[in-house]
Amino acid sequence: MIKIGDKVDDLLGVDQDGKDVRLSDYPGKTIALYFYPKDMTSGCTAQACNLRDNYAELLAHNYQVIGVSVDPESSHQRFIAKNNLPFPLISDTDHKLVEKFGVWGEKSMYGRKYMGTFRTTFIISPEGVVTHIITPKEVKTKDHAAQILAL
Repeated sequence: MIKIGDKVDDLLGVDQDGKDVRLSDYPGKTIALYFYPKDMTSGCTAQACNLRDNYAELLAHNYQVIGVSVDPESSHQRFIAKNNLPFPLISDTDHKLVEKFGVWGEKSMYGRKYMGTFRTTFIISPEGVVTHIITPKEVKTKDHAAQILAL
């Protein structure tokens, strides 16, 4: 599990277009790496759209937003197109990234237990070090950009 102070590997994963996503693709930027459960669901759409609506301000404060879920590239392409998202979404279908960051585990909904992604955001410095973690209990999907900007 990744903790504050840990250095993150340069290669994060593969985006919606099958291209490698690396920290080094964003020199000098602070990365807001946000993990979310599933494309097209209400909470995940609210979070993505809040980040989209505040993207210019995030960029102005030197942030690059990168989303991650275990959905396939084709799902990410539809999610981006439907919601006009300006940032990349990593397709972590092999669960390498969610497991490495410690955000994959047992969840429960309506008494049913299943494995899924815990909504979590990691703030990574331009040097590749985790400086903040917004935990699942702290993430506000409809106001997430403000949470990031307040750090």
